[in-house]
Amino acid sequence: MTQALTESRNPRTIYIDRLNTRDAVKLFINEDKAVLTAVEACGESIALAVEYTVQAFLAGGRLVYIGAGTSGRLGVLDASECPPTFGVSPDMVVGLIAGGEKALRTAVEGAEDNAARGREDLEDIGFCKDDILVGITASGSTPYVKGALNYARSVEAKTVLLTCNPYGELPEADVLINPVVGPEIICGSTRLKSGTACKMVLNMISSVSMIKIGKVFENLMVDVRATNSKLKKRALRIVMDGGRVPNYLAEAKLEEANGDVKLAILLARTDLDAEQGRKKLKSVGGVLYKALGEIDYE
Repeated sequence: MTQALTESRNPRTIYIDRLNTRDAVKLFINEDKAVLTAVEACGESIALAVEYTVQAFLAGGRLVYIGAGTSGRLGVLDASECPPTFGVSPDMVVGLIAGGEKALRTAVEGAEDNAARGREDLEDIGFCKDDILVGITASGSTPYVKGALNYARSVEAKTVLLTCNPYGELPEADVLINPVVGPEIICGSTRLKSGTACKMVLNMISSVSMIKIGKVFENLMVDVRATNSKLKKRALRIVMDGGRVPNYLAEAKLEEANGDVKLAILLARTDLDAEQGRKKLKSVGGVLYKALGEIDYE
């Protein structure tokens, strides 16, 4: 059986246990530099995953992450950040982890070895062909993820495999994202370089997909949900920046828009009233720069 690269010993860190603290930290930093290069090499595959995700969203489907251990936790983390950041419903981006919610905090023995459970967890959320599945497994061999990917393919949904292992027999998927980060600093500890690479990729998949469906204007999160004091201040700043208006006008437009940041910016930069603004945004799929008649750079 071919050994996963993530399980190999790293020759540069064999004596890390004997280094002083500063040198150990420096070694971690140097090893992590390889992560960005590895992710950069996957740019085309990541872009394709984004395009499939956008297609799923526009068809009313969901982005579903599935994984075990660190991989599963990273998927749940990314999914949980989407509603407050982009103003989407909690079921638009879903994170599933082997062993369920308990596994977010403590290891659930044997959960990742259950391929049938991967399929069942997708069935439990009504996964269908309009959805897209991103299977996350640093080693590429987790049965739970394999079972889920096989099920997703059986219902003709798009699938993405995110793994850090270039060797061995990998599960089939429409898109393979394989950042080769090399052996871990601590042998087999895939929460380190592999985890960092996976987090970077998930950031890109969810964020760029949200950008493409109009959840961002320029680089402003215009669909942010202002659910606390910090976010209310942020919403005001976003209207000031995006609407090119001073504080008092931003406050007035936010009130007129009933707290809708995107609409408030449109009102600040046009002569439209709230109802006209809503109709305009709806006519362009909620993409603010199109509502403003600005240039599409694609």
